[in-house]
Amino acid sequence: MKDLVKTYKIKANDFVFYFDKDESAGIDLLQKSPTEFNCIKEHRSVNAILVEADTPRKKFKIAVEGEIFSIEIKDVLDQMVEIMSLGSTGNKKLTHIKAPMPGLVLEIAVMEGQQVTQGDKILILEAMKMENTLAIPVNAVIKKIFVSKGQAVERGQVLVELE
Repeated sequence: MKDLVKTYKIKANDFVFYFDKDESAGIDLLQKSPTEFNCIKEHRSVNAILVEADTPRKKFKIAVEGEIFSIEIKDVLDQMVEIMSLGSTGNKKLTHIKAPMPGLVLEIAVMEGQQVTQGDKILILEAMKMENTLAIPVNAVIKKIFVSKGQAVERGQVLVELE
């Protein structure tokens, strides 16, 4: 398995590749307008236009040389959640959100009794010196919040109970 601490998993249409933070050192990204970018790597230049952005879900559509690419980016936390959920079945109802890693709760973005939609931010967890936004994977109602801002949590600790 790749070193998740510094690797992003990027899905572009049907292709999946891993991008190491250290690899970004040789890339120049110039923003020409709010939606147009020029990327230069190893003396090769590519123009890209941002067609659509769903930033909270880290999903984007870009046009490069007339071809549209659907891009999905998974950071360290997203990859850990994906790995942890591989053994679960789709028939089970999700009742709890657990901490995917040890960390510190920086912000709680929901309240008990609140209706949330898949992709909504639940909380921000600082782990490995990075802020990681935990998003709700299903539509639900927040039944109980078990943590508070500033609280240290362990991997697997229940953070939120869902209805």
